[in-house]
Amino acid sequence: MTLQELQNQVLQLSIRDRWQLVQSVLTSIQQETLSSAVAKSSANLTSALDPWTQSLIGVIQLNAEDSAKSYEDYLEEKYS
Repeated sequence: MTLQELQNQVLQLSIRDRWQLVQSVLTSIQQETLSSAVAKSSANLTSALDPWTQSLIGVIQLNAEDSAKSYEDYLEEKYS
């Protein structure tokens, strides 16, 4: 389907359906733009690091439960 064919079909929809389509397409574009910007920003931050530091990224993988437990242990030790 070409863009022109798609446009012709969209114009046959009711105004309400077209608004819903516009909103869903806009949301999709915003999400893709945001994820692309975050990826670029992250890459820029990483490239500014010393190569040795860059080599450490991703070496330790903590899941959320481990992080929370570690923080709880830290707080218990600190305030006991």
